[in-house]
Amino acid sequence: MDVSKIREDFPLLKNRDIIYLDNAATSQKPAAVLDAEKQFYEKYNANPFRGLYELSEEATECYEEARKTVADFLHASCPEEIIFTRNATESLNLAAYTLSEYLLKPGDEIIVSIMEHHSNILPWQQAAKRYGATVKYLECDMDGTIPAERLENMITPHTKIAAITHISNVLGCKNDLKTFAEICHRHGVILVGDGAQSVPHIKVDVQDLVVDFLSFSGHKMLAPMGIGALYGKKELLEQLPPFLTGGEMIESVTREGAVWAEVPHKFEAGTVNAGGAYALAEAIRYMNTIGFDAIEEQENKLTRIAYEGMTKIPGIRVLGSSDPDNHHGILSFAVDGVHPHDVAEILNADNICVRAGHHCAQPLLQYLGTASTTRVSLAFYNTEDEIRENPRMPLTRRNYVLLAIGFAVVLLGFVLMAGGGSDSPDEFNYAMFSWRRITLAPILVIGGFVIEIY
Repeated sequence: MDVSKIREDFPLLKNRDIIYLDNAATSQKPAAVLDAEKQFYEKYNANPFRGLYELSEEATECYEEARKTVADFLHASCPEEIIFTRNATESLNLAAYTLSEYLLKPGDEIIVSIMEHHSNILPWQQAAKRYGATVKYLECDMDGTIPAERLENMITPHTKIAAITHISNVLGCKNDLKTFAEICHRHGVILVGDGAQSVPHIKVDVQDLVVDFLSFSGHKMLAPMGIGALYGKKELLEQLPPFLTGGEMIESVTREGAVWAEVPHKFEAGTVNAGGAYALAEAIRYMNTIGFDAIEEQENKLTRIAYEGMTKIPGIRVLGSSDPDNHHGILSFAVDGVHPHDVAEILNADNICVRAGHHCAQPLLQYLGTASTTRVSLAFYNTEDEIRENPRMPLTRRNYVLLAIGFAVVLLGFVLMAGGGSDSPDEFNYAMFSWRRITLAPILVIGGFVIEIY
């Protein structure tokens, strides 16, 4: 992979002097994707499905071709299994709302892993409140591992749904969704997967994973903000009620009620984000041109370099697995004695973009015994130089001590350099001055050396 050539495709990376290491939050966008969205509005802008005129039909064709591109990308069995949404958050809310209405009753259980993003916790909490169900949390080991038998042991005859992320946005560890799905299906449980951190970085085949639902956001995989998707098995989607109601999601409406449209249109009420879908398809084509084997290889290499370098620095602790290959481009870390926000501010002074806080995963961080961390998250367009570069590092307690010693020694040097008092004999003054002058140089050297350690 020629990373320097790839970076030429990204206008922001060319135009801004930054090191961008917040890719788990959102990715940068190549010119081809930006141009695709612009092209849609310049050449095909009309409301899809609404008009019988040629321009509207072209807009519809662009939108449905994008759906087919996403379906092929995820290896769905048909395009109808792809529902366009604004993002993974909306996708998970759609799944939670419709599944709970279809399945839940008082006393039922929902299993949610402790490592979920809030987007895959809050919708299930709300669903449980509406229907009198209970949310049970599937805990992980400290390295992020969830043993399959732990999930199986949690399932009871009352369990109806399990919601589990594919890759953690805090620890970077990958869950074995295929095994989890098989366990769930043996007990009649539906598995909803969050693919926000996996779909942009690794090959994902939903039929191989046998998950019932999988969400992702386009903006984390080079596409514009405001477009995402939910994969769902067609036979399940056909049984679920709509999420939102209004235009275009109906077959017919009477005073008494309505007949819903076929899937996936039943779940896409109102004017759709056709330009975003069109650009998402271009983002997928761009990533496929590079190839996911090359993307995974580059990101794994960068992760190893970053992990090995960070763990050699005194006072830095990386959360999760001790195996860098089980971080998938995500390294959340704590610095002894320094708040993560301060770490991010210090790095920002060197134009290094990282995320600090709870990463929308407070239950996980509470479980791990910390309130917040700093997170480095990588993409294939990051370079080894960006990772190996030695910017000003955050201060640890040891750094503070050394810095204080350095300043104290330098201050002592200046005191010694000051002239003697007027009451002293001339010979004594001259001797004192000579002694101070001779002593000053090594003291200042020692002080400077200590500060340089910092």
